[in-house]
Amino acid sequence: MDGRAYATAPLAPVNATLRQMFGTDDLPGLVPGLFVDDERGWLPATELINGEDHLPDLLAAAQRSWQSTPHAAAALFWKAYTYWLALPAVVGWASARRVPLLRASDILVQIDADRAALTLGLRRTTTVAVLPSDPLALSGLPEVRVLTDETELLRALRESLLDEHLTPLLDAIHTQVRVGARTLLGSVASGVAYGVLRAADGLPGAAADNVGTLLSALDLDDLVDLVPGPAGEPTVQRKTCCLAFTLPQPRVCKGCCIRSN
Repeated sequence: MDGRAYATAPLAPVNATLRQMFGTDDLPGLVPGLFVDDERGWLPATELINGEDHLPDLLAAAQRSWQSTPHAAAALFWKAYTYWLALPAVVGWASARRVPLLRASDILVQIDADRAALTLGLRRTTTVAVLPSDPLALSGLPEVRVLTDETELLRALRESLLDEHLTPLLDAIHTQVRVGARTLLGSVASGVAYGVLRAADGLPGAAADNVGTLLSALDLDDLVDLVPGPAGEPTVQRKTCCLAFTLPQPRVCKGCCIRSN
């Protein structure tokens, strides 16, 4: 992609970084290229949050798939959903200060009920927030929103991701099953941190600083710590658990708070 196309394709740097992270455009939780061109067969996230049938059916499918308790199924569904949802915004901010605003009305969900698996994609009309210095600010594209500075950019990320999407989804989950908000938000914090650390190669700024800035903007910085790994690299230490250890075949994730060593 030449420089002009890179400047005017709203999520080109995000897709380039995701490709570098995973070695492919075919990701388990995101549609290739991030945008959905044909919405047939896709469910707006607003219906997942507000609908009477979709969320209960999905949580029931997750419980069957994992053979788990209702609260563990909800926690594991949430962990997967929030990781893939937040990743384009996290990577966009860290790679180019281009942030797709992930309002529930702009996110589309494709559900494989048999496997309790999700694929997420963005509507073509999804707003992308940028700084005045970004070439995209001069593109004239209707979906581009130019913000004054980094503080405003981070505020827009927080409002779209948390206030307009994940907080209502968390409230909807609480109408179906009892699972602690801190448990769920801990997965959001760890997902953001893992996303930044995995994308760190070739990105501007220190990975730990980027993690700290994002988690502070999201008011989630008390839910994970970054600790030195075997080679001194930053690794994520959670303060909450996603409940995978309760499965019939228990799993203890790297960085889990219940690890004994």
